[in-house]
Amino acid sequence: MLYRVFFLLFALLGIYWNCTNTATGDAGQVSDLKTYFTSDDTGILAGGVKVIPITSNGQSFRIWTKRFGNNPTVKLLLLQGGPGATHEYWECMESYLPAEGIEFIYYDQLGTGFSDNPDDTTYWDLPRYVEEVEQVRQALGLNQDNFYLLGHSWGGILAAEYALKYQENLKGLIISNMMMSCPEYDRYADEVLAKQMDPDALQGIREIEANNDFGNPRYMEILTPHFYEKHILRLPEAEWPEPVVRSLGKMNSSLYVTMQGPSEFGIGGRLAQWDVKDRMASIKVPVLSIGATHDTMDPDHMKWIASAVQKGRFLLCPNGSHMCMWDDQKTYMEGLIRFLQDVDDGAF
Repeated sequence: MLYRVFFLLFALLGIYWNCTNTATGDAGQVSDLKTYFTSDDTGILAGGVKVIPITSNGQSFRIWTKRFGNNPTVKLLLLQGGPGATHEYWECMESYLPAEGIEFIYYDQLGTGFSDNPDDTTYWDLPRYVEEVEQVRQALGLNQDNFYLLGHSWGGILAAEYALKYQENLKGLIISNMMMSCPEYDRYADEVLAKQMDPDALQGIREIEANNDFGNPRYMEILTPHFYEKHILRLPEAEWPEPVVRSLGKMNSSLYVTMQGPSEFGIGGRLAQWDVKDRMASIKVPVLSIGATHDTMDPDHMKWIASAVQKGRFLLCPNGSHMCMWDDQKTYMEGLIRFLQDVDDGAF
């Protein structure tokens, strides 16, 4: 009988102990969530939105940003591509980064999304955008102890140029789906991607471009199945994720054509001769270069980037294309998160 009493007592203590531990764990989890979603803003809270005043070419503009989460040592500023797309195709980050406690910041560059649009091509200038990023950094209080910069496509050009001038402000740099030489990108499109395309489709593209007939609806009719669905986002266009469609649907065509050029197959415009290959060795901060097997960009070149900088890592998305944060999402996100955590832990 005494044995049974002691057994019952120990069982009750075990139940109590488990309940206490569970409650404590839940409380700790809630506390962590409160920390992650805390706000440093004062006054009326706006869900992390901060409109930043900048000065550019002697004029004042407003730049839209939105912070998601709070982490004092990992703050990831996102630079979208295009040039001329909006921050919205980065919304996939919300499905992955909060669970890891990573803070990230949406940012519409001048002329895109919710930021001011001067509607003046003199502002579509790479050095000017670099100074814009620096003003945004200062306004957000980002510094070498917490500031990670991720640039995708055109954003990769901007991120690289920023690092080449202001790397002392960075903790880490991510160049996603961008080569460091536009002439080499153009050659890759012509010598590799073109040869993979159906000959009749390629001839149709070449004829339209030769006639400068870029408004011809047949141009996109050819490009969509033969180029976009193979090298931009590897899904039928009707199945493209809504944030991607929403972002690309708001493309600033003036900005895009001025810097990229009118052709969707290769590059022209003000970026046509951009090349910083011989300067990459000067980048000292940790760098993650992300490429994809089916990208518009040469994956071998993007692998080279990781070896050209002083501390580099390469991430290949084998099933992905130019938007591999969508079509090879798990590979992309796991590799990005690992890089951020390794740098933050001093393990890189």
